[in-house]
Amino acid sequence: MPIYEYKAFNVKGKTVTDIIDADSAASVRQKLRAARIYPVSISEVDDASPKKGRFALNVFPLSSKVGTAEMAMVTRQLATLLGAGFPLVSALQTLVPQTRSSHLKQVLSQIKDSIEGGSTFAGALSQYPNLFSDIYVNMVKSGESSGTLEIVLNRLAEISERQQALSHKIKSAMAYPILMFFVGTAILFFLLTYIVPTITAMFDDMEQVLPLPTIILIGISEYLKTYWWAILIAIVALVFGVRKFVRTETGSYMYDRFILSVPVVGPLKQKLAVGRFARTMGSLLENGVSLMAALGIVKNIVGNRLIADAVDSAAVSVEKGGSLSRALGESGLFPHISIQMIQVGENSGELESMLGKIADIYENEVESTVSGMTALLEPLIILFMAVVVGFIVLAIILPIFEMNMLVG
Repeated sequence: MPIYEYKAFNVKGKTVTDIIDADSAASVRQKLRAARIYPVSISEVDDASPKKGRFALNVFPLSSKVGTAEMAMVTRQLATLLGAGFPLVSALQTLVPQTRSSHLKQVLSQIKDSIEGGSTFAGALSQYPNLFSDIYVNMVKSGESSGTLEIVLNRLAEISERQQALSHKIKSAMAYPILMFFVGTAILFFLLTYIVPTITAMFDDMEQVLPLPTIILIGISEYLKTYWWAILIAIVALVFGVRKFVRTETGSYMYDRFILSVPVVGPLKQKLAVGRFARTMGSLLENGVSLMAALGIVKNIVGNRLIADAVDSAAVSVEKGGSLSRALGESGLFPHISIQMIQVGENSGELESMLGKIADIYENEVESTVSGMTALLEPLIILFMAVVVGFIVLAIILPIFEMNMLVG
């Protein structure tokens, strides 16, 4: 049934904005007038019917219509309302007009209708896999069955907020070095294609052999000036080709293996994956999800095929009665300290809290590593530009010195 958003006046003359499902705009007017609400404007909202799909890298694997921050905020608000004693249906109804995204308004309204029709909250959420991941649905299901839905929703919002904060720190730290790299590259390209040819033109009339640095500089300059378009096309083709290859099964596996083997970047990727694994696994176990179900979920969110395969193999071993720490340790992809901490958690019966500590350790290490990398990248980029500019200056000055010596 289509969803309509309306703006209207109630009997007290106050403006009311909300959404409603009806067969047509005329049906909306009839329903509103029957409720003594008088519409000013009615508009149909885009379709929000359930869609199938697989999204597993985040707690909120959202479509482009809804932001992760907004979903986290809605989850937090829903937990607050439930904590204040609102029934679930009433809490959802309260959230609908406060939500900025029209797409999310539709989904919340339809979830409310499903619950009123007898569905569980988790069952209604599972109809929208492009908005609510397996992590979200399973934790809500556990919260419903244990009567701790408010706590679970707060935990989900916290997980998402932690992920956003870490992602924001990484992007902020890398923004300046990346900007410096592109600006420096543009400046060097301008020097080599416009400034250098103008200066080196005076050497054409010299009846002497030019120094090797000058010959190299003139050759590079002429090549860039003549074939810059071919270089640009080659770079674009390479980027698109690599991206297309990485999307394949073989390409994805080879790329993940290569990334883990790259110095500095590999350990950073490993720490990110292990931190994500520990944070999600701990949250699922704390909220009553079984170990096997939790392993089946987290293998899809680690962000690396090799580590995902290691988690999958560990699940098979655990199902046969094996130890989780031993199974993960056999893969060689989990740091030794994380394996030791998981083993301690298994032996003490505090696996959930130990996984949370592991996540804290590796999230902090990732942040420190990124900060160290950016602190090192900035002087390296400056040094590289200084070497290139120095080479250009040397290649230009050497022939001038030689001319002066001949004249003298």
